[in-house]
Formats: sequence, C-alpha cells, structure tokens
Amino acid sequence: MAKEDETGGVSAMEVVGDENELKAVGAQLLADGRRGLRIHGWEIETRKRSILNSSTLEEWEQKLGTSHLPEMIFGESALILKHLNSGTSIHFNAFDALAGWKQEGLPPVEVPAAAKWKFRSKPFQEVILDYDYTFTTPYCGSEPNKINAEDETEAISKVTGSLLWDDCEERIDMVALAVKEPILFYDEIILYEDELADNGISLLTVKVRVMPSCWFLLLRFWKSIISECQSDMERYLLEMGDLFLFQSQQ
Repeated sequence: MAKEDETGGVSAMEVVGDENELKAVGAQLLADGRRGLRIHGWEIETRKRSILNSSTLEEWEQKLGTSHLPEMIFGESALILKHLNSGTSIHFNAFDALAGWKQEGLPPVEVPAAAKWKFRSKPFQEVILDYDYTFTTPYCGSEPNKINAEDETEAISKVTGSLLWDDCEERIDMVALAVKEPILFYDEIILYEDELADNGISLLTVKVRVMPSCWFLLLRFWKSIISECQSDMERYLLEMGDLFLFQSQQ
C-alpha cells in the first residue's frame, strides 16, 4: 500500500502491509499521521521532510564549522528506532552524518575531472576544492543526547550525537534474509545528495524493511564521478530476537 507524503503526493518508496498481515503478527501502525509501526517491542518511524531552507543551512554551517555542504540536505528527515522496554533509541540523520564527514577530514578526491571544477561557485565568492567535496562519511548512526531526548519537538540536529559500536565475531546472515516473508513496512529516506557540479553524484540514504521475524536496515553512501571512479559503502543493521548486529561493507 502506497501512502501520501506531506506535500500530498504519493510516496513511491514507502510500502505498508495490509491490516490483516499486521494484526496477525501483533504489529500496529503509528498514530497521529506518523510513518512506521510498532512490532515485538520496537517502534520504527521514518520522517521525510523538505530540503533545508537558507536560514537553517547557515545555522548548520556555523555548528559544523564549514561553508561547504551538500546541495540538497534533508535536514529533518530521519529513521528512528526505539526499543520500548529498554529505552534504547537509534537515529539516522543528515546532521550527524555530516558531522562525521567533517571530523574525518579526508582530502579531496584526486581525479582529472576535479581540475575542470576547481572553483565551485557560491554567492559572492569562489570556493577552492581543498576539502572532501564528495562528503564521504564514516557515519553509523546516532543516539539521543540525554538532556533533550524527551523533547520530541526538538530538531534532529539538537537531540542526537555520535553512536559507537563494539566489534564482534558474528556476521549478518544474508541467506536468512533471503527467505521470503511478507514485508510489513518498507521505506527509504534520502539524507543528503550532491551532484558534484554536474560531474557525478554523492548520495546518502537509509532504508528499512520490517518482516514478521526481524527488521533490517541498510545505510548506503554512494559516490560516482563521471568517467573517473565510483564507490559504494554499505552498512547493515539487523535485529532478530536477541541478535543485534551492525556490519559494514565497502
């Protein structure tokens, strides 16, 4: 079942199972017009908002300490996972992803195409590409800051912070995920995108798929520079019973 987005259009990315499928596994859609559902003690919510306006963009530049940000930032779009009994909450959002990019401080990608757009136009100034203009990020999710976590009206950029993961020997069983189950909920959220001055694309998205036995998340960063190089960095998050795993692949 497709649902309407906030502008009244149909969201092609979102899929919601029918009422009988949801009831059969004890799942319940979120109330108050929110996207998502509750299932097996988890609340899974997706938020799709518009691109940042100019005033909010300036605030982000000040907070992140840079005037270089992607062309399209969906700043209040997010995927939020809450474990209701423990209070554990994980967010995926653009602000923290860009904070990871800024902290990483990678050098610019050295490809011949970059010489054609050494200077990137901004109002009243020319910006030299001496930074990672692909916005590659090591981001693996965020956790709410304790002070503001209770305030659901706060902007995403004010209530979350970097999330750390411990290494383990277990790996996500991709074969088990290939078993056919009804999809109770599916959605894809674009966090930010940049067309690299018409020379390629840099794109960060997060997808979630909820089945009766588990939910599965894919955080994907994709960059491609025309005729030069491409890179795909994927991070998977799986909840299945007591198993809770995050796995990276590049």
